[in-house]
Amino acid sequence: MPVITLHYEDLEKLTGTDKETIIKRVPMIGADIERVEDEYVDIEFFPDRPDLYSVEGAARAMRGFLDIETGLPEYEIKPYNVSISISEDILNIRPFLGCAVVRGVKFTSSSIKSLMDLQEDLHWGLGRNRKKVSIGVHDLKNVKPPFRYMAVDPGFEFVPLDYTEKMSMTEILEKHPKGTRFAHLVKGFDKYPIILDANDNVLSFPPIINGTLTTVTEQTTDLFIDVTGLGEAVYTALNIVVTALAERGGQIEFVRVIRPGGEEFILPDLEPKERLLTTEEVKSLIGMELSVDEIVKQLERMRFGACALDKETVEVKVPAYRADILHNYDLVEDIAKGYGYENIKVRVPETYTAGKSHPISLMRASVNEIMVGLGYYEVMPFTLTSEKINFENMCRPKTDDVTYVLHPISEDQTILRTTVLPNLLEILALNQHRELPQKIFEFGEVVSNEITGQHVAAVSIHPQANFTEVYEVVDALMREMMLSYEVKESEDPAFLEGRRADVYVNGKKLGVFGEFHPEVISNFSLGYAVVGFELDLNDIIDKNI
Repeated sequence: MPVITLHYEDLEKLTGTDKETIIKRVPMIGADIERVEDEYVDIEFFPDRPDLYSVEGAARAMRGFLDIETGLPEYEIKPYNVSISISEDILNIRPFLGCAVVRGVKFTSSSIKSLMDLQEDLHWGLGRNRKKVSIGVHDLKNVKPPFRYMAVDPGFEFVPLDYTEKMSMTEILEKHPKGTRFAHLVKGFDKYPIILDANDNVLSFPPIINGTLTTVTEQTTDLFIDVTGLGEAVYTALNIVVTALAERGGQIEFVRVIRPGGEEFILPDLEPKERLLTTEEVKSLIGMELSVDEIVKQLERMRFGACALDKETVEVKVPAYRADILHNYDLVEDIAKGYGYENIKVRVPETYTAGKSHPISLMRASVNEIMVGLGYYEVMPFTLTSEKINFENMCRPKTDDVTYVLHPISEDQTILRTTVLPNLLEILALNQHRELPQKIFEFGEVVSNEITGQHVAAVSIHPQANFTEVYEVVDALMREMMLSYEVKESEDPAFLEGRRADVYVNGKKLGVFGEFHPEVISNFSLGYAVVGFELDLNDIIDKNI
């Protein structure tokens, strides 16, 4: 989740209250305070609220939550003086474009940093690391509209941000730090996206880098914002950016967007979306009977527009910058926040139930106690991984039981892991600066054929690590779990031939242990011998063994 730095000078000015009050109350709108410093506070906002990823957005929300300024924020938008045309050849590359102009902004070094941080956090939160959404913010004084969004040959040259010499777009992708990082987003295309002004000056090479000509400085007052991408999240990102700038005193101005064929529309569209909410919906989720007047009051505290249509129904206007309101349930959650979770009355459940520990929890506690007793430290890595880590680095063939992530946020998190050992080896790779030996284990989930299972795995790294060591650990674990087992020669390619074994209980294979193959050790950039084991505990938990 993004951690947002809020400087007290900005925060108090934009909120209209003191920092102590804000720090005390801000966790109740869905945030965790990371650290409190002399000049700023770092706050981790939940990922479903990208509109809070800036001091301006956080201040807007806090003004409502503290009853300083409630209700739907309204932003005046001036008629357009700027237009941009979209060429036909860009539609199969990066077809969505949102634009706006904001004038009269007074920047300081901290407000520029806030804007740049908002831009990058939106790239991550809404944009899937710029794939779905990328944002360009430009100083208008050095460029001349009308603008053009088009595709050009990779040999096209301009001076990219932070450079002084011209580079071709191909060179930018090969040499510029931003280019090498995001080159995969335009890989496979014969032409690349670009935004030009009337004099062929470059504003942006989306989603890679801006031109240096439009760099934002403390002298900048008028901005042109472009947001490109693959879907309608482009317009949400645009609304978040322009309303944040408007909170700082900027004047929003429409931009006329001309699509191929002559179709025209103007952006940004800040019209709120309307929903109907009933008192019964609120009661069913919160468990309290709130009147329509109370519901309206709490919605306005959370910066919605709201009015009672009758004694049971409320018309709600959702701000255009709220990307998280997908269902009425989301409105009810905000009502609970506005009312205050601490003010919701405690009530004894009408139905009495007796709880007990889940078999998985019992097994976890038992295994953890055994492994800690054997000198291993518990770790908790992510269950998301990649095919490269899960299979290629382990020298194992790819299997058909993999569950893929539909919209991965990075190339490192594309599948749900089918085995635990690769994650443990990754942790060893990240801790090579620590002294040896290192012995770690995890009792964790794996997913195979869309079915969740429980595995325990452990690894040990030091110069003398060998087959005997890991055999002794497996033997101790099985003995403490009171399981009779046998071992047979293994063919797992992740381990050295002759120094690997499969574990069987009642004729069923539970797992494998041994010395890792030198190629596996090299793939994870480890410099010492590594041994490890992994056991499938599902049947033991279910008592099928």
